[in-house]
Amino acid sequence: MRGSRSVGVTCWALTAALILTGCQLLSSDDAAVDSTPTAARTPSSLAPVSGFGTLFLAVGECSSFGTTAFTEVPCAGERAAAKVVARHDGKVGEGPLCPPTTDFVLHIGEQPAENGTGSNPRGYACMRNLQPPHPGDPGAGGGPRTIVGDCIYGAGRGQVRETACDGSGTRKPQYKVTRAVDTQAQCPASTALYVQLGGAPDPVGCARPV
Repeated sequence: MRGSRSVGVTCWALTAALILTGCQLLSSDDAAVDSTPTAARTPSSLAPVSGFGTLFLAVGECSSFGTTAFTEVPCAGERAAAKVVARHDGKVGEGPLCPPTTDFVLHIGEQPAENGTGSNPRGYACMRNLQPPHPGDPGAGGGPRTIVGDCIYGAGRGQVRETACDGSGTRKPQYKVTRAVDTQAQCPASTALYVQLGGAPDPVGCARPV
């Protein structure tokens, strides 16, 4: 059995509660509203940590859940709660997007390497819960990305946020993203709202009223 190691963290979407995420709204004249993602989409960095392995929370490794600390644990152990599905260096806003159904993101600060030479760079881990609920699933109302099947509501200032499609969230859904396309012109006639999903291909979400 491997040992465990923990790291301090302040991060969103760590509990079963649905966390609303912000995304950018596109106006009907193809111009993006100048707005920034909400704080809910920007987890704090993890403090430096030492422990087993050459990289803390590498792809395929698992963590336990915690409110102030995360511990890397064997995936077959009873404490395992979430698995790393992707791991990237740098800041989340500057690196590749997490997979569409990621449940939450951990930002990991630069830390000493396990062998005592050099250091592991700052990065972020895209996490998927081992058991339901999965807030990153389409329509579940959470996750770091807005994807096809998600429901949203207007949050003002050119922002929309996710909420559960079944109405179980704190806010009722107003629109549902039904398609992702390359340009607004490719959205169906029933589209009432254009949402900037980010990434490529198909960065524009076509949303209809619900």
